[in-house]
Amino acid sequence: MKVDGPVGRVVQKVSGTAAFAKIAPPILTPLDKLVHKVTRGRWMLSRGLLPVMVLTTTGARSGEPREVPLACIPDGDVIYLVGSNFGREKHPAWTGNLIKTPRADVSFKGERFAVDARLLDDEEKAEVWPRLLEVWPNYDRYVERSGRNIRVFCLTRAE
Repeated sequence: MKVDGPVGRVVQKVSGTAAFAKIAPPILTPLDKLVHKVTRGRWMLSRGLLPVMVLTTTGARSGEPREVPLACIPDGDVIYLVGSNFGREKHPAWTGNLIKTPRADVSFKGERFAVDARLLDDEEKAEVWPRLLEVWPNYDRYVERSGRNIRVFCLTRAE
């Protein structure tokens, strides 16, 4: 899936800005969670532009379940997650949660299933990065603005 059309291009341009990184998370995340809940996982606001899912991790410090809507990149039997955090300076909390507890749950296209997450090393990330950019070119902007090595995870269905 690629962002196409005039609306998609405008949204992509706006969402690559620093202002969007400050404003969007406190607004879009709760709205996506609400829409996901009301539609029983069948729909989310961002789905018209990108593949999206809800990831449920175990809090690294609290041990409590933590739900977060995320853009994702399905690729055959795996799903990639990019810890871009809209290009902000810090890694998103869900990435630390997955590092500590790699088993998580995913709600994707109305289906819920357990996954095992693996943090890609730099070589693996370099290999898949062009595919990730095909879906969301802003990832390169996020790397520049954040000044950090953005974490990329590969999710596979748990046995």
